[in-house]
Amino acid sequence: MNIVILAAGLGKRMRSALPKVLHPLAGKPLLQHVVDEARALDPDTIVVVYGHGGEAVSQAIPGDDLRWVLQQPQLGTGHAVQQAAPLLADGVPTLVLYGDVPLIRAATLDRLLQAGGQDALALLTVELDDPTGYGRIVRRDGRIVRIVEHRDADEVQRRIREINTGILAAPTPALKRWLAALGNDNAQGEYYLTDIVAFAVQDGVRVESAQPGQASETLGVNSKLQLAQLERLLQARIAARLMEEDGVRLADPARLDVRGRLRCGRDVFIDVGCVFEGEVELGDDVEIGPYCTIRSARIGAGTRVLPYSNIDDAVVGANARIGPFARLRPGTELGDGTHVGNFVEMKNTKMRAGSKANHLAYIGDASIGERVNVGAGTITCNYDGVNKHETVIGDDAFIGSDTQLVAPVKVGRGATIGAGTTLTHDAPEGRLTLSRAKQATIDSWKRPAPKNTRTG
Repeated sequence: MNIVILAAGLGKRMRSALPKVLHPLAGKPLLQHVVDEARALDPDTIVVVYGHGGEAVSQAIPGDDLRWVLQQPQLGTGHAVQQAAPLLADGVPTLVLYGDVPLIRAATLDRLLQAGGQDALALLTVELDDPTGYGRIVRRDGRIVRIVEHRDADEVQRRIREINTGILAAPTPALKRWLAALGNDNAQGEYYLTDIVAFAVQDGVRVESAQPGQASETLGVNSKLQLAQLERLLQARIAARLMEEDGVRLADPARLDVRGRLRCGRDVFIDVGCVFEGEVELGDDVEIGPYCTIRSARIGAGTRVLPYSNIDDAVVGANARIGPFARLRPGTELGDGTHVGNFVEMKNTKMRAGSKANHLAYIGDASIGERVNVGAGTITCNYDGVNKHETVIGDDAFIGSDTQLVAPVKVGRGATIGAGTTLTHDAPEGRLTLSRAKQATIDSWKRPAPKNTRTG
């Protein structure tokens, strides 16, 4: 089949310099959602008609399978499909979609294609309690005979609840013929794609209809308010899938945001207010505490991520404990049974099994062995103002509190670094290393007394 996606609209009501079809929904552009569903149908050709935003639209949506056609000026939906017509193969039907209708499902589109077959015009329609603003489906003896836009409809036609979604499938040779016959004698002076219905009736071509699984699939985006409404609808769909298909327990499905792809094992629990971005994988029995942000990460089975933690492009092993208020930055890899506690930040660090950094530490560009204890207030001084340097800590080392490890530096296996040390040279295995000013008590010292002052 051919697929045409109309994505040329300005989107004035969005009040944004960003082209409407590039506004994000669940972490990816509106148009990308439509392209993904189109690809699921395995079409012969996908033609995207663009206009406002120009090359920014095509650059934002990758794919060698996409063919881009400029509509300039924008003279309506019929005019838009006219621009794509030369690229459409006659031997297969053509499906018309919209770049600002992102919740449409491939299963619904397949049902529409089945309704049309090879020789009928098929329209995706839906009944709404309030059809204001939508084109009405006009039937005679149960058969569709035309579509009337709301602005052109009379009072009787405006009472019709069945509306046109704009999505349709048509025999391509007939579609090209009908497109060539379109006129613009209407309130907007535009070429309406919907006028092809009357042409089909005149030609004796059957006009069929199909309905979506949910009416929300056909909702479009014309404002930031509508974008926010669709965001919640899509997040509800994602939450339902996680619970029904993966068995995830959500503390509150209405307070979940997945802006990418979230894969979960068995018996995963996710508390309220969590945001997942990019590709995230949670193993069996993982628990995510409230208000965590997890981006492009893999978290092993049995791990607990405590509240307000941020994990970005990191790997966490099994049975680890992260947070609360921990931050794992890109390049961090934590082994099984590791602990990263409150107000600990790690970047580009590998910490092996059983090691701990439980309090108030910054560990960057480091390699930490097994069963290491990193004390509170420890930092790796990894940046000299120009270059980054590595800190290496061997297995079973103990790093005392308030220690500065001035990289590049190595701490040997089983070494102990005394609290308050500034380590500027390698520390040998199995030994105590410390740098500390000598403590002194001044017997003759007296605390200063307050001066006598008068006020007023």
